Amino acid sequence: MNLPKRLHLAHLPTPIQHLERLSKKHNKDIYLKRDDHTGIEFSGNKVRKLEFAVQEALDQQAEVLITCGGLQSNHARATAAVARRLGLDCHLVLRGTPELPDHGNLLLDLLMDVNITYMEPEDFNEHHMEMMRALKAEYEASGKVAYLLPMGASNAIGSFGYMAAYEEILLQEINMETNFDTIVCAVGSGGTHAGLVLGNLIHGNKHRVIGIPIADDSTVFKPIVHSLVEECLHRISPETEIPGDALEFLDGYAGRGYALNTPEELEFIHQLATSEGVILDPVYTGKSFRGLMTEIEKGTLSDSEKILFIHTGGLYGLFPKASEFDL
Repeated sequence: MNLPKRLHLAHLPTPIQHLERLSKKHNKDIYLKRDDHTGIEFSGNKVRKLEFAVQEALDQQAEVLITCGGLQSNHARATAAVARRLGLDCHLVLRGTPELPDHGNLLLDLLMDVNITYMEPEDFNEHHMEMMRALKAEYEASGKVAYLLPMGASNAIGSFGYMAAYEEILLQEINMETNFDTIVCAVGSGGTHAGLVLGNLIHGNKHRVIGIPIADDSTVFKPIVHSLVEECLHRISPETEIPGDALEFLDGYAGRGYALNTPEELEFIHQLATSEGVILDPVYTGKSFRGLMTEIEKGTLSDSEKILFIHTGGLYGLFPKASEFDL
């Protein structure tokens, strides 16, 4: 299967790590796909999507990348880093007002000297796409071609990044002489989940693919992910249909909402760091991996013996949360 053209920016393949103590505790083989190892400046899952999306931008002769996210957006930071790596300009539309002191992802955005437009949360929620389109028009009026990237680079072209990751996993299964029965990821904007589902469909439904929303729930994300998979299939395999059971979610782990945490979520991150030496992030993996462990304890995944969780990165998002941890 020929995927669309892509850049090669991430450090791939990312390793797969067996979690010894958690596996023993739950009597299952639990693994992490360490996509937090894709790089430094653009670490995490976002760069896989950007390899495809920014290639499309370059094909369109873009000189400016415009995207959006929260103040501590991993995607915004990764987009800024990719833009600077390629000699492009970048303009971020961020939800909130500047933080003092600047830290985490926002500090990195500022170090890379990209343009930032801040929007109050309610205004951002309703009008961020309008703002991005207005900025695009301004750049193009000045003679610069601009390319819009949605939140999380979770459009169809970006979703191919996780179809490629799925194919990477298939090769790693061969090299490891093992077969995962279940692949689990956080769902924040839908592109990572969509790419994994897409890969699974194209390659014969070898795995159970589960998404765990970290904001809202499956009633919001199911149509988003379905639409992304459908658009990708239209491009590479229009005869392939999406079975009704292809999109599986585990709800109930969004907690207080996007980028907001409970003490229990932060304590879970602390416990995993202590027991396995693995650092999760507070926005995506802390919530979703805790959800996975809770569902295992409840017996929901009794048929899953070898589970692969996608660690999508987000380390820099921990630093603004320092005062919330009870250490």
